Amino acid sequence: MDCNRSTNTQNRRKARGKGGELAAWLEHNKPAIVGEREWDELKTQLAPVSESYLRRLLRDSGVALAPLVEGVRQESLDELEASLVKLLDEYEQGNRERRARVREAVILAKDHARWTLRRQGITERKEAEKREMILWMTTWLENPPLFREWAPLRRAACREQAVM
Repeated sequence: MDCNRSTNTQNRRKARGKGGELAAWLEHNKPAIVGEREWDELKTQLAPVSESYLRRLLRDSGVALAPLVEGVRQESLDELEASLVKLLDEYEQGNRERRARVREAVILAKDHARWTLRRQGITERKEAEKREMILWMTTWLENPPLFREWAPLRRAACREQAVM
């Protein structure tokens, strides 16, 4: 019995599909960080691939991502806040076109959160979490420079409400 045969089959299985193509691209190019230039190249090379799926594959790969490539993280309020602050840095340092691209990313994330609310079977806890995330993104969009000061105050208010 060939003991390596099972391992080889598993490795080939892993290498299939978009995840395998991405792994091969990362191995070949070895980027220190995936920026917008690499993002555009990957979208072309892995086409057809949705941006959300490619972003998920990149996040799962562990490679460092530029803020606009990483996007708005909604796994938790901590990740949401961290990603919105990174995007705020991009926004504040950018020209008009760059600022518009950053705003588009936050608007898209907010739309996705709203879409989640419309899904059937969402738990009350998940609904409350998404509503809070929508509030955070809306606040960011309404007044980006205020967000850095607002976020800790909002966290404190949430903690206070949880205690009451």
